[in-house]
Amino acid sequence: MDPLISIIIPARNDAEPLRLTLDHLERLHGSETAEIIVAASGDRQATADAVAGRARILWPHQSTRAALMNAGATVADGEILFFLHADSFPPPNALGEIRAVLQDGVILGGAFEHRFAETVWSLRFISWINRRRYFLTRNYYGDQGIFVRAGVFRELGGYRDLFMEDLDFSRRLKKLGRTTVVPFPLITSGRRFLKWGPWRAFSFVLWVLFLHSLRLDTQRYAGHWDARGVQST
Repeated sequence: MDPLISIIIPARNDAEPLRLTLDHLERLHGSETAEIIVAASGDRQATADAVAGRARILWPHQSTRAALMNAGATVADGEILFFLHADSFPPPNALGEIRAVLQDGVILGGAFEHRFAETVWSLRFISWINRRRYFLTRNYYGDQGIFVRAGVFRELGGYRDLFMEDLDFSRRLKKLGRTTVVPFPLITSGRRFLKWGPWRAFSFVLWVLFLHSLRLDTQRYAGHWDARGVQST
């Protein structure tokens, strides 16, 4: 039998994007065999209406993205964990691609290629630059749909409650073993980049990545990022 995949979606007051993502998941090949968990904070009624019985909803005490994803992973039954933002749309055969990649016992996890949903040229160019970055470094962001073997995730202690917890996790994962990029794009809304301004948002990310590469503390930038409304859910 194919291993069970648990799709874990952190959602923070993002009912409408969550509804669209769950609509999309219903159309994935093999979605009826997957477990879907929404770890949420914020408006309970709006979230429940968006889920409409299509996923298990958790309400963890902490509301950071790392805390939400860790809470979802704690109750997940799947052998494979697939973390998906509440404004992201995997390719049609995403679940099959994940299973195929992980048939190689050496590979611990990975992510998909990234593409913004909007056709704004600046976002297309940012995606082009980003593509070269993750193929070269094997460092992944959450809006690429990070997936990992459940046992490996727990061995690593899950996500640490840090700013850019997805980057931190993917770096720790690749130190443990091999990861890979699935060569099909996961489509993500660029609404938050557009709200701040694509180049300002991108410049901010580059600055934080530079500081992160020097092993300097970037946690103090989390509030600035959130205040600009560009954090992913």
